[in-house]
Amino acid sequence: MSKTVAEVLVETLEAIGVTHIFGLIGDSLNPLADAVRHSKIEWVGVRHEEGAALAASGQAKLTGQLGVCAGTTGPGSTHLVAGLYEASRDHAPVLAISGDMARKFQGSDYIQTTAPDLLFRDVALYTQTLMSAEQAPAVIHQAIAAAYAGRGVAHLTLPQDVMSAKTSAGVSSLATLKPPSEFAANEADIAEMARRLEGARDIVVMCGNGAHGAVEEIRALSERLDAPLIHSVKGKDLMAYDDPRWMGGIGMIGTKAVYNAVMHCDLLLMLGTDYPYSEFLPPKGAAIQIDERPQVLGRRTPTGLGVTGSVRPTLQRLLPTLTAKSDRRFFDKVAKERREWDELLDRQSDLKRSEDKIHPQAVARTVGDLAAHDAVFVFDTGLNTLWSANWIRQTGAQRIIGSFNNAAVGTALGQANGIQAIDRSRQVIALCGDGGFNMLMCEFLTAVHHKLPVKVVVYNNSAFGLITLEAESVGIPAFHKGIDFPNPDFAAFARACGGHGFTARKPGELKAAIAAALAADGPAIIDAVVPADELPNVPNLDLDKISKVALAKVKEAVLSVTDG
Repeated sequence: MSKTVAEVLVETLEAIGVTHIFGLIGDSLNPLADAVRHSKIEWVGVRHEEGAALAASGQAKLTGQLGVCAGTTGPGSTHLVAGLYEASRDHAPVLAISGDMARKFQGSDYIQTTAPDLLFRDVALYTQTLMSAEQAPAVIHQAIAAAYAGRGVAHLTLPQDVMSAKTSAGVSSLATLKPPSEFAANEADIAEMARRLEGARDIVVMCGNGAHGAVEEIRALSERLDAPLIHSVKGKDLMAYDDPRWMGGIGMIGTKAVYNAVMHCDLLLMLGTDYPYSEFLPPKGAAIQIDERPQVLGRRTPTGLGVTGSVRPTLQRLLPTLTAKSDRRFFDKVAKERREWDELLDRQSDLKRSEDKIHPQAVARTVGDLAAHDAVFVFDTGLNTLWSANWIRQTGAQRIIGSFNNAAVGTALGQANGIQAIDRSRQVIALCGDGGFNMLMCEFLTAVHHKLPVKVVVYNNSAFGLITLEAESVGIPAFHKGIDFPNPDFAAFARACGGHGFTARKPGELKAAIAAALAADGPAIIDAVVPADELPNVPNLDLDKISKVALAKVKEAVLSVTDG
């Protein structure tokens, strides 16, 4: 029996396990919506198409399974692009569907005309316009296969008349449409790794996103080599914060202990990480890097050995070849410095630190302490990322998602909605700066509409805090007319949308506000008012940077007098 192209597409998505399509209905998407209506897939109507792309990206980042979003002709599809960079840059499989005008109108400068294949070319691994029903099954298969194989975005444009056209063929080879399988490194590389590890005394093991699923092997490796374990922010959730081998993060989202360990180790073993900030990596070439993507090997720091393979099966083959080390001096030194750093973090997040101000460190620490054992944290981008990533103490069963490679502001709530849709009973917490939340606060209405009980924590300092820090770190006074802004009452906004809203302005109000929001039946916002002048810890802060910040502060004071 013949079916419309829209029906073939939806049946294919349902057959491979897709459970949601995020989008905003328009005329060119009506055939798709009708096909979804007769399927088991849930249509999640968003308030802005960027929110749809973010939701699909969040799902794909968390699960590794295909996320799907849709936008209608012209502007409805162009709005998808910014959100799709989340999937593109964080290597998550997403299928984006663009509706388009009927073919007879194309080429005549018709209303809402765009060139979708050209527009999506930078963000998508594969982009194609369907020009006939007969073409559809093969192209649909190719798009999904490309998204999975490249761990990124595939894009299809479906003119309205093509979407409604009938075809007698369905998509074949559905069993091939799945995430790539893990694979081990070759024997020669494993032997060379073993040789180099045997010859090194002070070893640090760095874990990134590609190390997920390999915790047992990583812990065994640390024990065998007496090597401290460190992580990029994408690997932070691998183990519990208080695991004695888990020494903390690297870079500004990191610790002084880790910085010293990396700079003074004999060998850095990088597992599934393409950490981009080379200034925090050893400069002398004593690195081994294991990654499934050969193109990332050796591009961040001088690397003695690059190994292509998945972390878990590669370590499974490597471990039996290693002799246990017995010199714990380096490990114990790093552990001692880590405990000292933790004491500093404890002091900075203590609610008793101030009588009248809630410090942002206390917000993050309190959220982390009160969150469910298996909660999902979604970080936004900005100074709030530093507070959340440095002060939340994860359990090892929790997950952390963010805009880690794209580093886009305003992405947390949209991603959180997509993640929450997977399981409405799992606690999902979006931690946002006020500037980022303002960008797509309309997606809180999506959460209310679809009964997605996302909890949103807003660090409310009425400024783009990271922009201030970036300016001052190079000696430029912050341009406050462009950085500072007034905010609405976020708690009142939440209630106006049909959700729950809570405000904390004083330290004594914070714990109760967060606890009430987490316990609320439905989406909720915590408006946590924090000072704008709080500076983060920088593990490698040098005198030059301190002097530039001080100079910028002097200039700001002079300018404020002059402006007055």
